[in-house]
Amino acid sequence: QVHLMESGGASVQAGGSLTLSCSHSRSRKDLRSCAMGWFRQAPGNEREGVAVISSTGDRPLYADSAKGRFTISRDDAQDTLLLQMDNLQPEDSAAYYCAACFTGSGKRALDPEAFAHWGQGTQVTVAS
Repeated sequence: QVHLMESGGASVQAGGSLTLSCSHSRSRKDLRSCAMGWFRQAPGNEREGVAVISSTGDRPLYADSAKGRFTISRDDAQDTLLLQMDNLQPEDSAAYYCAACFTGSGKRALDPEAFAHWGQGTQVTVAS
């Protein structure tokens, strides 16, 4: 069983920063061999990929909207996936979800359908 719990969402002003955390310490499945990622969904929009990271942590991939502002990292010793978000803008407002275990199946890495396990999400609101 996989248990993912996000935290760190908040309301901030444009230009501000937040760090989202995803804990998988309660998962029975060892996620160290899994790629993990962050996705987001704003009201009325489809879920979209923000950033993904390989099991070894050496191949982060970012959506164009996140490049230069967001940094994904993982601390497997702490069973934690992080997303550092800087220079936040109102268009970054969304529910942010942690995902684990890229299944491939011909999907791109930032495709939500490519991941098997999901957390419940944490809300980020950026005011202009």
